[in-house]
Amino acid sequence: MKIFYAIQATGNGHISRATQLHPYLLKHGQVDFFLSGSNATLELNIPIAYHSKGCSLYYSKCGGLDYLNITKNIRPRQIYKDAASLPLKNYDIIINDFDAITSLACKLQKVPSVQFGHQASFISQNTPRPEKKSVLGEMVLKHYAQAPQNIGLHFENYDSFIKPPIIKDEIIAATAVDLEHITVYLPSFDKDCLEKAFRNLHNVNFHWFLAGTTYKHTIANITYYPVNQQQFNQSLITCHGIITGGGFETPAEALYLGKKLLSIPIRNHYEQECNAAALKKLGVPVVYQIDKNFDKIITNWLNSHILYPKIQANNIPETLDYLFNNYAR
Repeated sequence: MKIFYAIQATGNGHISRATQLHPYLLKHGQVDFFLSGSNATLELNIPIAYHSKGCSLYYSKCGGLDYLNITKNIRPRQIYKDAASLPLKNYDIIINDFDAITSLACKLQKVPSVQFGHQASFISQNTPRPEKKSVLGEMVLKHYAQAPQNIGLHFENYDSFIKPPIIKDEIIAATAVDLEHITVYLPSFDKDCLEKAFRNLHNVNFHWFLAGTTYKHTIANITYYPVNQQQFNQSLITCHGIITGGGFETPAEALYLGKKLLSIPIRNHYEQECNAAALKKLGVPVVYQIDKNFDKIITNWLNSHILYPKIQANNIPETLDYLFNNYAR
């Protein structure tokens, strides 16, 4: 069987999921990956057969989206050209993890596809949303990577087609311990936005995974790390808690390990606002704005006694069997 798998590279979560799935996909046939987007920072350990700059997200300095930069870097003619050039009819199944170019290519070439991933879960109205819905945000979630079939991933089984998160084998095999540090992964924040708050908490040790850091080094109570999957996994497995964005993969792994979690969704990022709504239903504290009192917020979070739910991991062989048995041509 020939498998086409499209990865949206506006962040690291999609790449991390594809990397975890790769050896399981190979049991079903040959896999060709298409990487769409240009601002992920994880090292690629999977073979990429096709690549496009696609549509990428860009961030403002302190936790928001830079819509001007996002719009400026969209090239409609190139997107159409890339979509037309993908040889999708050569494949037995098209798996799309929220990529607009692959969705367009399927329409142009009249080839069916399956949207597989977290964003597919938002096809269901049962999936949590914030109190104030965004009309534009809903349109993006439902139409950006539209496919005739959907298999969603989320924290809970909100609908019949939604399955548990893909958790990395290394996380599942690990025994979680508490070495008392706090892991930090907030890619939409520059160093200057957060460093003062962390330094004010002299008795708290932070492992900060920060874009632009080239080597591990420690200054006072902060150990700075490059964005590296293995080092991050180890830090997460051994942390007391984690401060991260409103994405999906990292909070899912933290909850799976039973770690304390503080979520800071990216401002004006509707999917992350939806994820924050889901996390709040699970009892996870969510912060929407970073200000001069952020160190006090961290202290209150560390002193709080919250019973965090431990979520289920996806049974990957079972999920892929279902996918290929029902949707391969």
